[in-house]
Amino acid sequence: MSANKESWGSRVGLILAMAGNAVGLGNFLRFPMQAIQNGGGAFIIPYLVCFLLMGIPLLWIEWAMGRFGGRFGHHSTPFIVQEMDKKRKYWKYIGTFGIFTNIAVAAYYCYIESWTLSYVFHSLFGTFDGKSQSQVAQFFTDYTDIYTSTTGIPYEAVVFYLICVLLNTYILSRGLQGGVEVASKIGMPLLIVFGVILAIRGVTLGTSGAPEGCTDCDSFLGMNYLWEPQFDSLTNPKVWLAAAGQIFFTLSVGMGTIHCYASYVRSKDDVALNAMSAGWMNGFVEIVLGASIVIPIAAGYLGLGWVKEKAGFAMAFQTMPYLFEQWGTFFSAIAGMMWFGLLFFAGITSSLAMGTPWMGFMQDEFGWKREKAAWSFGLFTTVLGLPSWIFGLDKGWHEINMGADIKVPEFYRFVIKYVTPLLLLVVFIATIFNPQGGDWGAAISGLFSGQGWSLDNGSIIAQIMNKGLVEQIAATTDPAEIAKLEKNMFFVNLGRILLLAAFIFIAVIIYTAKKRRESTDNL
Repeated sequence: MSANKESWGSRVGLILAMAGNAVGLGNFLRFPMQAIQNGGGAFIIPYLVCFLLMGIPLLWIEWAMGRFGGRFGHHSTPFIVQEMDKKRKYWKYIGTFGIFTNIAVAAYYCYIESWTLSYVFHSLFGTFDGKSQSQVAQFFTDYTDIYTSTTGIPYEAVVFYLICVLLNTYILSRGLQGGVEVASKIGMPLLIVFGVILAIRGVTLGTSGAPEGCTDCDSFLGMNYLWEPQFDSLTNPKVWLAAAGQIFFTLSVGMGTIHCYASYVRSKDDVALNAMSAGWMNGFVEIVLGASIVIPIAAGYLGLGWVKEKAGFAMAFQTMPYLFEQWGTFFSAIAGMMWFGLLFFAGITSSLAMGTPWMGFMQDEFGWKREKAAWSFGLFTTVLGLPSWIFGLDKGWHEINMGADIKVPEFYRFVIKYVTPLLLLVVFIATIFNPQGGDWGAAISGLFSGQGWSLDNGSIIAQIMNKGLVEQIAATTDPAEIAKLEKNMFFVNLGRILLLAAFIFIAVIIYTAKKRRESTDNL
């Protein structure tokens, strides 16, 4: 039995921490773009259906699995999974992904967090005052691109990255109640307050910021496009797959963070209502706030046509500071602080959740103090950043309802057993073999006509093969550009080697932990 006896200090703290785990950068950056790229209102209906049939069931399952494992002193995925089926000892190695994925993603998340923290300071100190849209976009390129730096190292970006890693490490070292819970109680309310203020401005902007000659510069057009139901989406598989993928992404299911957080829930505490509360809070932030800031404000100043054509992840950094500048020096600084501040809080509450599986594992299996476990996570993240269905329905259903403050509808037994696994399988297959442009009809037709299956550059297989970079190299004749792209490919492959090495390392320490357990049991 683990000596790790930590638990959540309050129900509010638990729900805010769980919501913080789910509420991330994707709520404000990915969701609006997914909606725009999949027909606006055409995206909302499949999104809500997938939330009810896949999102909520997965939340219940993972909360139940985590609390079940926590009763036996397990606070990380490998041995939570092992506890559920002791006859199949190899399951613990599948749980390796619950640690590896979080460390790998945390390295990326801390990097994005560092951008947002840096932009808070740049907004307050007026860096973007008087800059044109292209100049603001170029600032972001210069900030992150090693090719525009005279030394080859973007020092400011590296410094802010290290600050974010250190901040994550410090908070994790303070423990569950004194660190993660405190950060969530501060960060989540501020995130919502900042989001509400910016959303109100986005909704009320109307045509007041429209430049002369722009006929579709109207924030209401952006809102209407996102919210007007399009029932033809119900027959479009591309939209359904995008919606299911967004649900899986936004709720952070399948990563092990929910298992870990829930493992610290007391055995008779509710998981059914708590899981729903965290899920619906995430939905509110994503649908109501996430959809009411970027798209309406951009549509108000640049036009709905511009948004449909150019909306993307980098818009948050390359475009939003310029749009805020239209509000005058003082209000642009406040708006920038709020926008990048809420992104920072969205990022750090998620990256803290990604650190807890590693923390729980090292505390449980090797008896490490939380400070040592936190610093090892920080070191691991820095190194990487710089260059479940074995529970059984009856047991799971009992675990979900035990201590529940609500009665889970019997209908969800069928959903959890059949519908949710089917949706997960479809999303998994679609991610691997996603066709060019997401056009499944054309891909299937091409396959049967002998033209083969054209993979999209975002599919897993195409990314492994560096399809996008290979196409860029083939399309250019500039030797300097070819050298740059080949260098990019080298670093991409180096990153993959580091990730593979990290996965193998984590699998080895899980094996070591297993041998330690066997040795202890034999004493």
